[in-house]
Amino acid sequence: MPGASVHEGLPLAVALAVLASAVLHASWNALAKSVPDQLAGFVGIGLGSSALAILVALVAPAPARTAWPYLGASLMVHVGYQAMLLNSYRTGDLVQAYPVARGTAPVLVAVLALPAVGEGLNGPQIVGVVAVAGGLVGLADLRRLRESRSPALAFAFATALCIATYSILDGVGVRHSGTPVGYVSWLMAAEGLPIPLYAAAFHRGRLATTPPAIWARTALGGVMSLVAYGVVVWAQDRAPLAAVSALRETGVLVAVVIGAVALKEPLGRRRLLAAALVATGAALVTAGP
Repeated sequence: MPGASVHEGLPLAVALAVLASAVLHASWNALAKSVPDQLAGFVGIGLGSSALAILVALVAPAPARTAWPYLGASLMVHVGYQAMLLNSYRTGDLVQAYPVARGTAPVLVAVLALPAVGEGLNGPQIVGVVAVAGGLVGLADLRRLRESRSPALAFAFATALCIATYSILDGVGVRHSGTPVGYVSWLMAAEGLPIPLYAAAFHRGRLATTPPAIWARTALGGVMSLVAYGVVVWAQDRAPLAAVSALRETGVLVAVVIGAVALKEPLGRRRLLAAALVATGAALVTAGP
């Protein structure tokens, strides 16, 4: 089973690919938040990612049988992730829910990856993971979330737990699969269907009134989602899971800028300082011994 050796920095090509994935991920999340009806938005994203994944799966090698248990478990966790993320955006701002969810996940991955797959990080990388996580959570206004009594904070933490769980499952699964492209295409082809099927069964009227322009935008978001996660899974086959997870979450910086500029969500000095902490942590995560 191929995999990353411990205590190594991320190869430059892997680091750049993960950073590009982070930008794509933040962009499709901002798109999802911008849709007035979050359920319709996630239906369009699911259909877009699933349609492209099916096309890729038809020509890509099938994952090895030893990867199937990880695929099945990851699929269930991904569906829970989508439900938690949808409710995070339904009840909170992008610049609140997204940083909490993405900032907590790298620490959980770092803590769980060692017993799960025997991976470790060097000293600077450990500091970097903690800095990234702390900076990302600092980007969110936790006090305002608590005072508003919004359930967005609980949904965001539940989302983080899902992220950490599927990150480890997919990190191990892709190393068993022998084909990152096949693994991701099978996973995303199935993952994109549950929410559309649920919406078609119980909220058909809401879907019927959704403008065609929304379907086109969210379907594009689905394509971005597939590409973004495909790059991450490819990177997980070549670098430590915790380092990839932490670097990927720097996309929160992009989400914060989009939220402030496009969605008119607040951005102040505290969030700028937190962003600088994220950038410093990301540099440490990519460092070697």
